Amino acid sequence: MTASISLEELLVWHEESSLFWKAHLEAHPELLELPCDIGGVTHVQEFVRHIWSVDLRWAQRLAGIPETPKESVPSGPLDAIFELHLQGTEIFRKLLADPAEDWEAPYTLTAPSIPPEKRTMSRRKVMGHALFHGQRHWAQLATLVRAAGFSSGFKGDLLFSSGLR
Repeated sequence: MTASISLEELLVWHEESSLFWKAHLEAHPELLELPCDIGGVTHVQEFVRHIWSVDLRWAQRLAGIPETPKESVPSGPLDAIFELHLQGTEIFRKLLADPAEDWEAPYTLTAPSIPPEKRTMSRRKVMGHALFHGQRHWAQLATLVRAAGFSSGFKGDLLFSSGLR
C-alpha cells in the first residue's frame, strides 16, 4: 500500500462533508440566515452557495467544459444549491475514472489575483485545491455556527472520513 493519499480518497472526504452539511442545514434551516462575512457574503446560505458553486466551476475548468457563469448560479433553495455540488462531484468522478487523464499535465489559472509566475501548476494540484477548498470552508462554518450558539457535531477531520483506512 502506498503512503500517498489519492484524489479519489479526498473526493470521498469532500462528499461526506457536503452530505453532512446538507442534512444539518435541512434539519436546521434557521442556520441558513445566520450572518456570515466570509468571502464577502452576508449569510450562511450565500456561503454554502459559494462552496458548492466553486465545486462545480473547478470541475468544469478541469474537464475543459464551459464554466457556469456566476450570474447563473441559483441563490436557493438549498436543494438547488446542492445540485451544483452534485454536478461538480460527478464531473470529478468521471475525470478520476478516466485512465487517459494526465494529472501531471500543466494547468494555467487565469485569475488576475494570482501572480503570473504562480499560475501554472499540475492538474493534480488544481484538483487537490478544489477538494480542500470546501473542507476549509466547512471548518469555518462549523466555527461560525458554534460561535452563534448552535452545535453542529461536524466531524470534518480527515481522521473521520470513510474514504481512508
